[in-house]
Amino acid sequence: MTTTYQIDTLLAQAGNRSDAPTGAVSAPIYLSTAYGHHGIGESTGYDYTRTKNPTRTVLEDTIAKLENGDRGFAFLPVWQLFKF
Repeated sequence: MTTTYQIDTLLAQAGNRSDAPTGAVSAPIYLSTAYGHHGIGESTGYDYTRTKNPTRTVLEDTIAKLENGDRGFAFLPVWQLFKF
């Protein structure tokens, strides 16, 4: 049986998972711009913050849950790239 949560429950639980590297009980805000790797071709899943970072992953996972989808996406709308 699949459990369906109300939007309030989903939002209250957003980012509330432990963070193994830091021991934080809720998702920290990562400000790193680049990430180290153990060797060539051994990515940790995060390479450069503009393409993907742990904070954005939490946001995208929450969007997917809110929309009842497989994936969520967070990006800058194209029109904001232009100054008017």
